[in-house]
Amino acid sequence: MPPARTASPGTRPDAAKPDGDLRLVLGIASGQMIGWGTLFSVFPLFGAPMEAELGWSRAAINAGLTLALLVSGIAAIPVGRHVDRHGGRGLLAFGAWLGAALLALWAVTDSLPLYWLLWTTMGLAHAMALWGPAMAVAVGAARDPNRCIAGITFITGFTATVFVPLGAALIAALGWRGALLALAALQLLPGLLALWLLPSPPPRDAARPPPAFRLGPAIRQPAFLGLAACFAAHAFISTALGAHAIPLLRERGLPEASVLLVVALHGPFQVAARLALFGLGRRVTMRGVGLLATLLAPLGMLVLALAPPDLAWLTLYALAWAVADGLMTIVRAAGVAEILGREGYGAITGALSLATMPPRTAAPLLIALLWEGAGGYAPVPWLLAGLALLAAAAFALAARAR
Repeated sequence: MPPARTASPGTRPDAAKPDGDLRLVLGIASGQMIGWGTLFSVFPLFGAPMEAELGWSRAAINAGLTLALLVSGIAAIPVGRHVDRHGGRGLLAFGAWLGAALLALWAVTDSLPLYWLLWTTMGLAHAMALWGPAMAVAVGAARDPNRCIAGITFITGFTATVFVPLGAALIAALGWRGALLALAALQLLPGLLALWLLPSPPPRDAARPPPAFRLGPAIRQPAFLGLAACFAAHAFISTALGAHAIPLLRERGLPEASVLLVVALHGPFQVAARLALFGLGRRVTMRGVGLLATLLAPLGMLVLALAPPDLAWLTLYALAWAVADGLMTIVRAAGVAEILGREGYGAITGALSLATMPPRTAAPLLIALLWEGAGGYAPVPWLLAGLALLAAAAFALAARAR
């Protein structure tokens, strides 16, 4: 009789079954879609009604999200270490329920200091419930992590498409406070899905505890430094365009309908790239995917810098940048495991998240200051093209390192 097949190390036996990766994709993608939708994507919708009712300034309201991003980046390393030692299933559930409780508290607050405290704590919920721990579970438990993560990102690519209209409809029907309570109730689901669909961590041998992972030597590797520089530059570009793409295109003299179309094309192009990668499966490596993405990004920025106010040319920019951005989301998860290995994956990805926090939070303000100093957006695409070339060179260094 042939020997029974066993699961790979670090996984539960059911994760090695044919439907194991499907359970991972469904469990993680649905939880991440709801989590990003309720805890992040709908945030801009609440500014105007809160201003009208509470009299707070827009800057004061948006400071809440800035605080959350800062705390999330700082918490990424300890959260990653916890995932390495204990698994991410329980942490994802706790973070999801913490986020739900904070949404409910937000719905009843009238105090600006309390609002800032809520969003400071929301940064912990982001660190525990969103992306990093979820990708650690996928990398540790999937039979084919690259394809699993591509499937997850394909589904989560529709988050804004679903939750922005949903949030607007809830505000229109229930008011902003009632909408937050409804979103809080919805945010209970990711925790239940994590406990139901995701594998629990394997039991540890108390007699032979695993050696402690040392983060210090890992982050001094050329490969880590290359990835950190690449992801930081990419985060700056992504956040800068998210905040300034519409006024930049308007300044070019493009008709308003064309401006909105160019911006709206980002989602479908991004999802199409992820779907293509899912179809290719193991026929591609994350090194190759990352090199392609980091070469497409400067191409897109150069087209943006040089293109006339013509929809066809700017559609080419949208295509190049969206494909690059969509693929880099997968590279940030699966590429790290391929290039740096799976040992200490949670701590390493936490350190990489911390490296992207300063450029992510500073980009909107720095581009606004550049616009003000230059009297327009003309130098911005050239700055972004230079950063994209830096990201490409940094990733090439990381991909070649051993």
